[in-house]
Amino acid sequence: MISDLFQQAIGATANTISENAALLNELDAAVGDGDHGSNLSRGFLAVAAQTEELASLDMGEALQRAGMTLVTTVGGAAGPLYGTLLMSMGKAAPCGALLQVQDIAFMLDQGVAAVKQRGRSDVGEKTMLDVLGPVGEAFHRAIAEGARGSEVAAKLVAAAEAGVEATRNMEATKGRAAQLGERSIGHPDPGAMASYLLVKALCDRFTDQA
Repeated sequence: MISDLFQQAIGATANTISENAALLNELDAAVGDGDHGSNLSRGFLAVAAQTEELASLDMGEALQRAGMTLVTTVGGAAGPLYGTLLMSMGKAAPCGALLQVQDIAFMLDQGVAAVKQRGRSDVGEKTMLDVLGPVGEAFHRAIAEGARGSEVAAKLVAAAEAGVEATRNMEATKGRAAQLGERSIGHPDPGAMASYLLVKALCDRFTDQA
């Protein structure tokens, strides 16, 4: 069964996306359809509505179930990409064992690799990967440096914030934003912003409970 902290994390992610849906829509309007926040909010609220059911599962199963919910409830490319992230992390989760920090870092590695493959994209192309990739690298550095608890969380949030800001000066090469070419420069990527918000919400929740 998933922990109380994981259940709280479900609520935290749903809340942060819902609270920032207008911001995400505004960013998306500059480079896309203007509905990124609304779509993601619908998906994460659908996951939150399943918290009681997810609580009866182990971590791997819960993440895979949550990922499938995002695939089926979030429109456009975001649903398959975020769903792939969670499902791949779930498949990489150790069975029947208490998660260690190294396990979470490995799970994130697997999730990011799957998103790269699904989206045929990589860091530097103005996507969610420009946050998730650096966060994964920061996670491994923090572990190697012996960082613990809130120190790890702070490093991950800093990496996520730097990642989303870096997308401001990138030219989009993937998705609808790629049609704008150089006109996409000057706007943070909405997918990267959503990923930053999710990382921050999760790290804040962990820090509050530490």
